[in-house]
Amino acid sequence: MVGYGTRRLGWDWGEEDLSGPLDGVRILDLTRLNPGGYSTMLLADMGAEVLKVEQPGVGDYMRYTPPMIGGQSAMFLTLNRNKRSLTLNLKSEKGKAILRRLLESYDVLVESFRPGVMERLGLDYQTLKEEHPRLIYCSITGYGQDGPYRGQAGHDINYLALSGVLSLTGKRDGPPIVPGITVADIAGSMFAVIGILISIISREKTGRGQYIDVSMFDGVVSWLTIQAARYFAEGRPPERETWPAGGEAFYDVFQTKDGGYVAVGAAEQKFWRNLCQGVGAPELAEWKVAVGQRSPIAHARLTEIFKTKTRGEWVSLLAGRDACLTPVKTLDEVFSDPHVLDRGLVFEMECLGSGPVKQLSFPIKLSDTRPETGTPPPMLGQHTEAVLNRLGYGPEQIEQLRREGVI
Repeated sequence: MVGYGTRRLGWDWGEEDLSGPLDGVRILDLTRLNPGGYSTMLLADMGAEVLKVEQPGVGDYMRYTPPMIGGQSAMFLTLNRNKRSLTLNLKSEKGKAILRRLLESYDVLVESFRPGVMERLGLDYQTLKEEHPRLIYCSITGYGQDGPYRGQAGHDINYLALSGVLSLTGKRDGPPIVPGITVADIAGSMFAVIGILISIISREKTGRGQYIDVSMFDGVVSWLTIQAARYFAEGRPPERETWPAGGEAFYDVFQTKDGGYVAVGAAEQKFWRNLCQGVGAPELAEWKVAVGQRSPIAHARLTEIFKTKTRGEWVSLLAGRDACLTPVKTLDEVFSDPHVLDRGLVFEMECLGSGPVKQLSFPIKLSDTRPETGTPPPMLGQHTEAVLNRLGYGPEQIEQLRREGVI
């Protein structure tokens, strides 16, 4: 199979070549940690050639984040399949020169440094586009390239706090609850992928690349669609515990007899009626289900009822009733779930030095396109010599670059 544009360019990685709809698209990934790593992995799964450019001796900080499998970070392994690794000191003039030579044959550069870092290195978009007008350049940051917050440090919880998402998450009388996943990080990943694909399509029409400013903060603000609509219409912020954050009898989490939990999402009258009949509370069936419509009596009654049986008993009792009741599962249950297995959402990949490691699959199902996941995550600098060989560097030159700390 031909993949990542490698055979067409004559790149010999000494690995199995893969193919996909993004075959021929070549991406330089200068990012670290989660948002950039996830976005470029999705693109690599669809055939893009992704070359990680990492700091010599250090690499992506995710490489050292526990837990470890065979001396390698499980988190790094799950974010970096189908990629290659080049070590390069971008603070050195020779390192910058190598990156500029790579840009002659790469389409996209993705970076996640704070605003201003790439400009100080002389590797910002405005500088590079003069020599590479077809370059697509994507920057992923917390708050974007301009605005009052642009230089602030932050992480997922900060973006969720400033965007208002945290204020909407949790029980009305309790504190905001931090989500169990990094919501803003993944928002940044998704919008980076979308922006890159849009730019590739646009370049086919215009012949020009462009700059993509992805802000994780902007991403979660844009996801406030329903809550924003209520605010704009009513002129006041929605309270925490306002649907769909939970709190109504028809949309909440309830504890069961065994200490487990079930989630109720009966947000239409027909589902609410089925639920009430199924749990033995037909007297509640005609209560009007509506957004913002609370019934403390109905909520208290369901709270009492659900504590009379175990989670498993409730799931079995309401199976097939269209009551929108599901168990709140832990991850050990999720990854043994028959639906998860049937959808192929988990697979196993042989990783260098770590043996077989479970991975999460490409999340989109396409009728005519199958993602390729055949190349394990790279060891730090694994492909450095191969990259430099293709750029014309000989063994002595490569050794000299290594002695100087350029690679």
